[in-house]
Amino acid sequence: MLTPLEPGMHVRHPDRPDWGIGQVQSVIGDRVTVNFEHAGKLLINAAQIALDIVENPR
Repeated sequence: MLTPLEPGMHVRHPDRPDWGIGQVQSVIGDRVTVNFEHAGKLLINAAQIALDIVENPR
């Protein structure tokens, strides 16, 4: 079972580790806005990309 993403959670993009850790800003359906350390604020389609949840961010 997948854990639903919620604002405030920390995540990583599995294909873009260079983006660093991101914090979920909003979730509307499959559209997840994430503010990444090294890539800024990006809109991710969660139906296509399964973001990895970071339990203990730095």
